[in-house]
Amino acid sequence: MIWILLAVLVLLALFLVVNYNKLVKFRERYRNAFAQIDVQLKRRYDLIPNLVETAKGYMKHERETLEAVTQARTRAQQAESKAAQAPGEPEAMKGLLAAEQALTGAMGKFFALSESYPDLKANQNMLSLQEELSTTENRIAFARQAYNDAVMRYNTLRASVPTNIVANAFNFGPAELFEIELEEEREAPEVSF
Repeated sequence: MIWILLAVLVLLALFLVVNYNKLVKFRERYRNAFAQIDVQLKRRYDLIPNLVETAKGYMKHERETLEAVTQARTRAQQAESKAAQAPGEPEAMKGLLAAEQALTGAMGKFFALSESYPDLKANQNMLSLQEELSTTENRIAFARQAYNDAVMRYNTLRASVPTNIVANAFNFGPAELFEIELEEEREAPEVSF
């Protein structure tokens, strides 16, 4: 009887260890995927001040727009920093998403307004920065897709039987996707001159 009880305990321990390790592995995958988004967002945040500085000389009367872009960038950086500390955490991801949507809106206004400045459109530095921003936006999209795929795999694993028993016992909460919720914000900002 003791051998049977011992065998059951060993099987239970093995079950817990295997499923716990699977959850940790998938959680680390989505955290790594978020780190890739983080790299690209920081790249974008570094490009935006250069765009604003380049445009300042041409858009002297558009101070509000330039300040709105700068403020939106600052809020997005702060939200990104919070999300980087807790990737997948629902509140952090919602804050990042809201800040990113605000930044996208401010950048859209910036580029729409810059269309009325032909000298700015022809500026070589502006064209170069615009190309870098466009490339970075594509990288962000790919990184976001990889992150969402990793979150989906993790959430599926943590909700599946029997792993859900271990997930609930050891507080493996669900991870939040990085999705754009409003249809009009699903469109990338126009960055061509």
